[in-house]
Amino acid sequence: MKKSFLMLTISLLLAFTTQASVTQKQFPMNNQVTTSLNENDIKILKHMREEEKLARDVYDYLYEKYELPIFNNISNAEQVHMDRVLTVLTQNGIKDPASSEVGIFNNIELQQLYYDLIAQGDKSIVDALKVGATIEDVDIYDLMKFTKETNNPSIIRIFENLTCGSRNHMRAFIGLLETYDATYTPKYISTKLYKKILKGKHEKCGMGSSSGMGRQKGKGSSKGSGRGSGGGMGKGRGMGGNRY
Repeated sequence: MKKSFLMLTISLLLAFTTQASVTQKQFPMNNQVTTSLNENDIKILKHMREEEKLARDVYDYLYEKYELPIFNNISNAEQVHMDRVLTVLTQNGIKDPASSEVGIFNNIELQQLYYDLIAQGDKSIVDALKVGATIEDVDIYDLMKFTKETNNPSIIRIFENLTCGSRNHMRAFIGLLETYDATYTPKYISTKLYKKILKGKHEKCGMGSSSGMGRQKGKGSSKGSGRGSGGGMGKGRGMGGNRY
C-alpha cells in the first residue's frame, strides 16, 4: 500500500514538472516591459487590443455561419494576439480597454468597422474570405504604423511578431480565395507590399510554434480536443492559421 502511494506521488510530481516545463517553454518570461510607457504607447496598445478583439469576434461569427476551419484557426491565433497586448497593459497597471461582450468596442471607428465587416461577410463565403483579408490588411497597416511610433523595445518586438502572424493569415485567406477563383485588392497596405507578402512563404513568428493553443470550437468531423494543432481540415476547403 505504501509502495503504491509512493509511486502515485512520484507520478504526479513528474506530470506536474513536465507540464510546468511545457508552459515555460510556450510562454517564456522574457516579455517584461523594461521601459516605461508614454501616452502614445498606451494609446496604440489600447487600440491594438481592441483591433485584435475585432478580428477574433468577426472570425468567430464567420465560423459559426460557414463552418470553414480557417476562421476557427485564425480566431484562436487572434486570441493569442489579444493576450500578448494585454500582458503589456497589465504589467504597467493599465486597465483593459476591451469589452468582455462579443462585438462591442469602446473605439467608435472599430465598432463601425465591425458592423461593416459582419454585413459584408453575411453575403457569401467569398465575401467572408475577403473580410478576412481586409482584417489582416488593416492589422498589418496599423501594426507597421504603430511600430514606427514607439521606441519601447518590448512593444516593437510584440508588434513585429503580430505583423508576421498577420502576413501568414493574409496568405492563408488569399490562397483560399484563389480556390474560389476570387481576388482581393488591398485597401490599407500598398500594392507593392501586398504582392511581396503573397510571394513570401509561411513564416515562423515569435516563438515559432504553429501548434494552436486555443479554444477548440471545431464542428463536425474537424472537432479537436486539448491543445491540438489547430482544428483540422474539417469541412470543405479549410486552411489553418499558425499561433500568430
